Amino acid sequence: MLIKEIELKDFRNYRELTISFSEDVNIFLGENAQGKTNLLEGIYLNGTAKSFKTSRDKEMVRFGQDYCVIRSLVEYGDDDHRIEIAITKDGKKAIKIDGVKVSRTSELLQKLYIVAFTPEDLKVVKEDPSKRRAFMDRELCQIRPGYLMELNNYRRTLRQRNACLKEDFTDPGLLDIWDQELVISGGRILRMRKEFVERIDGISKDLHNKISGGRENLEIRYETDVDAEEGREEEVFLKVLRESRERDLATGTTNKGPHRDDLKISADDKDLRRFGSQGQQRTAALSLKLSEIRLIEEETEERPILLLDDVLSELDNERQKYLIHSLGENQMFITTTDLIGSVARSLPEGKVYQIHKGEIKVEI
Repeated sequence: MLIKEIELKDFRNYRELTISFSEDVNIFLGENAQGKTNLLEGIYLNGTAKSFKTSRDKEMVRFGQDYCVIRSLVEYGDDDHRIEIAITKDGKKAIKIDGVKVSRTSELLQKLYIVAFTPEDLKVVKEDPSKRRAFMDRELCQIRPGYLMELNNYRRTLRQRNACLKEDFTDPGLLDIWDQELVISGGRILRMRKEFVERIDGISKDLHNKISGGRENLEIRYETDVDAEEGREEEVFLKVLRESRERDLATGTTNKGPHRDDLKISADDKDLRRFGSQGQQRTAALSLKLSEIRLIEEETEERPILLLDDVLSELDNERQKYLIHSLGENQMFITTTDLIGSVARSLPEGKVYQIHKGEIKVEI
């Protein structure tokens, strides 16, 4: 699984760019605000149909233009394929694979497995629960083909239920209908998340033990309002919704459900979200990210493509070397303002590019 080249047209600060890549490591050097992260965003978009920077697709269209296009030549299976994504200034998106229009994003997700690692990921342990839910959702969308559909169904039904709760007079019968719809997709999401967290707990525990030199025992636990035995998620979720209905009506929103889930991240029984030092939190975040990569490899027997957006500068020398050593066999795309000698020497062979104002000025 490789990205061989990418073409950007009117994407962010790129008017036109076509660039081929090494199958090992690709390093993009340059000052801030020159387009390094934008290039990684384009790569990520072509594999996931989403940005890791924004939820507003229209922001990716270069200022003053009607649309942008991102095309890539990728290798998966035994053949080369072309992926194209076009986005209009109104935020409408069209996806093509080998010239054929794709109607569902899930069809794209099974072609390329891409993991982006940014400085924000190092804060996932201490930030609000929505960041940890996003971590679960992002991974599950890649390894479980039906998860994205269930998540979209759940979010759509949740919006409709919340709209119903905000009415001056809420019809109890209509609310019952939304409850029944919500628990169907919600129950499936709960089952997939619980299985995912159990897998991640085991993998990250092993990784964290190695990164910390055996000094800490990491534990990841799933926190949910719907504490149900396997197979009873829908039943228990419906009971939770009914018990919470009075509060939901008073607040005009749904207070219980998978959209409120969280991860409890502990080391030696200490809750790192609240009581961990910055070093402990970053080590746990690194363990989580590496476990995400390993899980994809176990589930798909493919090595995911890795995007490291200025993340090396956020890690100390020891963690930098561990990260590079762990990912040495994956195709990597790394952005940085400065390539430190010791890190550069530990990287596999590859290409280094200089980016300046949206143009590849020098290939070193």
